[in-house]
Amino acid sequence: MQFTETQLQGAFIIDLDRKADDRGFFARTYCRAEFATHGIEPRIVQCNLSYNHQAGTLRGLHYQVEPSQEAKLIRCVAGAIYDVIVDWRQTSPTYSQHIGVELTAENRRALFVPPLFAHGYQALSDGAEVLYQVSEFYTPGCERGLRYDDPALGIKWPLPVSCISAKDANWPLLPSKALEPALTV
Repeated sequence: MQFTETQLQGAFIIDLDRKADDRGFFARTYCRAEFATHGIEPRIVQCNLSYNHQAGTLRGLHYQVEPSQEAKLIRCVAGAIYDVIVDWRQTSPTYSQHIGVELTAENRRALFVPPLFAHGYQALSDGAEVLYQVSEFYTPGCERGLRYDDPALGIKWPLPVSCISAKDANWPLLPSKALEPALTV
């Protein structure tokens, strides 16, 4: 695997190291030792799959607080998504900054999301499927969220939002204040 640390410390884009032959290719998508070498929490307690009927569907931005802070490894296994993470670690030098990464079944890229990063994505294609490997169990009382359209965050989603849950559409707006500009990948 090829690990590229993003501008948000601890968040990595992970590309496959393909071994190709006449049959196709083989690639490792997870190795506890390789992840640990990069300081990434290798514990996985839950795997989730989400399916999105139509392009424009938006899910997130979610994170969990103590005692159930979770890291995530996100991979698009069908179609394409625009994945966004926001550094919500209050002591981080990149607090409140975000990046967006296109994950597709074609590029087979993954995104490692550290604990206390808000995470969300928008389906760029009909039938997009996303596989999450998660380091903690989902704990409803620890779930928090940021509004996908909060002007304080300034996230530019690639498509108009065609479908979103009531919960995600109604996370409270942040208090008006200037936040750091977004970083690009």
